[in-house]
Amino acid sequence: MMKLTILGCHSATPRENKHTTSQLLDVNGSMFLIDCGEGTQMQLRKSKAKFSQIKNVFISHLHGDHFYGLIGLISTFRLLGRTSPLNIYGPKGIKEIITLQLKHSKSWTNYPLNFHELSSTQSEFIFEKDGIKVETIPLDHRVYTNGFLFTLESKKLKINTDVIENYDLKPFHFSQLQKGMSITLDNGNIIKNKFLTLSPDPPKKYAYCSDTAYFEPLIEQIRKVDFLYHESTFLETHRELALKTKHSTALQAARIAKKAGVKKLMLGHYSNRYSDKQVFIDEAKLEFDNVILAEDLKTISI
Repeated sequence: MMKLTILGCHSATPRENKHTTSQLLDVNGSMFLIDCGEGTQMQLRKSKAKFSQIKNVFISHLHGDHFYGLIGLISTFRLLGRTSPLNIYGPKGIKEIITLQLKHSKSWTNYPLNFHELSSTQSEFIFEKDGIKVETIPLDHRVYTNGFLFTLESKKLKINTDVIENYDLKPFHFSQLQKGMSITLDNGNIIKNKFLTLSPDPPKKYAYCSDTAYFEPLIEQIRKVDFLYHESTFLETHRELALKTKHSTALQAARIAKKAGVKKLMLGHYSNRYSDKQVFIDEAKLEFDNVILAEDLKTISI
């Protein structure tokens, strides 16, 4: 199961109750921090997240509204007595930025910081553990930028409930069946696994598309994902500004979702020039109907 918490979803500068980009993705208890705008640690506290459970941070690009909160979070981890390693995945240069701040503030961490710097313009797998895979989604922005595709693969077989009623099964039999084992009944009869199980659930997929211009090359990689977050900084009335700054409009985000055949779209990274966010929904629904708005501290099950 995946549970996504939006910590911040606005662009450029933080405002009162309008935080810059950051998300917390819970994948079967593994916590992944996606981008870390200014004030992220305060939003983490509001969401009741356990800091010690965050072991991997993914930074899409080196614009301040996506990573200025990282050095503060790293410092807080140190003050809280963290000892477990923190893995940071981000563009080349992030190690230099963070270590320079730690050096001049004489605030070296008491725990390992493992930097995984990214520079490829092609998609690559950067994380795999416990059935969870993360790959980069190359995007088109003013600086080197990646989105991230999170995939949760289920290895547990499903129990065929229509068949098991014919057998007197004990609780431990179900665990054995889900692991692919055949079972032995109390009378000594052996029932092969294939007669009592079905294929596992299909993989769950979440695609995070950070700052980007309208970029059709990403469509194939995110095809039919369960949930897509796509930036929508502007509306079509400011399309020229979106083109100039390499951002997307709500209509363009919806067009990507439609062409990729995703199940659900979430819009975010709004410019502060718009006071009424409902207009983003109205514009997006001209292309794609199953769309919602990101909101600070909003939680979604995927």
